Amino acid sequence: MAAPGLRRFAEKFDDELKFFKGWIDKPKAVGSIIPTSSVTARRMASIVDTASGLPVLEVGPGTGVITKAILRQGVKPSDLYTVEYSHDFVMHLRRNYPGVNVIEGDGFNLDEALGDMRDARFDCVVSGVPLLNFPIARRVAYLDGLLKRIPCGRPVVQITYGPKSPVPPGFGDYTVEHFHFILRNIPPTQLWLYRRAARN
Repeated sequence: MAAPGLRRFAEKFDDELKFFKGWIDKPKAVGSIIPTSSVTARRMASIVDTASGLPVLEVGPGTGVITKAILRQGVKPSDLYTVEYSHDFVMHLRRNYPGVNVIEGDGFNLDEALGDMRDARFDCVVSGVPLLNFPIARRVAYLDGLLKRIPCGRPVVQITYGPKSPVPPGFGDYTVEHFHFILRNIPPTQLWLYRRAARN
């Protein structure tokens, strides 16, 4: 039987191979050649309010590094909905995260992907979709589709490898806030928060 440290290394290496294969097969759908670091994943998962009683939506989970961090934040598997475009990643997620609602679908068409859950309210959204691969108009429409599913004032957290917010301010009804710059990620990454202001 493999030692725990060796097993964790093997699992991490397996995830990186899957991610690299996904990047080779569909480079526009995968933002990096290796998965997000655990440090970045924990930062992203920290936005979850487990006391809200609402489920959490994750879009673009890849191999599930951030999924794992969300669950460790205290979210029950049955309260986590992940939408992933890659069939290979979907199969990987379903094997490794039993109980999580893993949906194979397009994050740019969430009404169709979520099906019966299209009108559900979520506490927040954790997004790993590589937005810089898409035109600004599609990015803004994507963000709007996320914000309408969460209460006003609650955040969408987005990872990006560029220096600026992938959804620029001034294109819609949302605020933009820099959350973190994380050097301990390959490549170094920026996290951004988007909210819709609470109505008076």
